[in-house]
Amino acid sequence: MAFKTEYEFELPRGFVDENGNLHRHGVMRLATAADEILPMRDQRVQQNPGYLSIILLSRVITKLGDLRAIDTKVMERLFTADLTFLQNFYRQINDLEKTTMTVRCPKCENQFEAENDFLEKMEGAL
Repeated sequence: MAFKTEYEFELPRGFVDENGNLHRHGVMRLATAADEILPMRDQRVQQNPGYLSIILLSRVITKLGDLRAIDTKVMERLFTADLTFLQNFYRQINDLEKTTMTVRCPKCENQFEAENDFLEKMEGAL
């Protein structure tokens, strides 16, 4: 099983570009330490901490419809419902407690998918 680093999404409303084209389907990659640290140096974040999510999302969204580039200007023009969706999606894919993996029971050798919080609970029971 390969380690998944990119996740597809569909915006609830969609981004409307300057030509009136709607862009709803996109791809978000997992965040790196730099993605979370470097925006803190940005003057816009220092003046308004709420701007952090705008910069962060512009760094981790690798595709949105047919747009050539995703930058802070695109993020600023998202509908509120779409921005909220992307913030939640970011938390979901970057939250280790929601990671699933294939595991094998040491007794019966049955293979199944499990979330890592399940594995932590099992460690305490073994």
